[in-house]
Amino acid sequence: MQRFLIILGLVILLVGLLWPVLQKLGLGRLPGDILVRREGFTFYFPIMTSIIVSVVLTLILWFFRK
Repeated sequence: MQRFLIILGLVILLVGLLWPVLQKLGLGRLPGDILVRREGFTFYFPIMTSIIVSVVLTLILWFFRK
């Protein structure tokens, strides 16, 4: 459990540091992400971005377990 938490913290740190680069690639503005803008209100739910991040993390974790 300790190793998992350390790896998770490093992944979050890495994503935070690479976020400007990831935004230039379009991550966070994919087709399928929900964005509702109204006067005085903005709602953003990144469905496709979440699915892609989940698949990538699943593949990475699966690779490290083998």
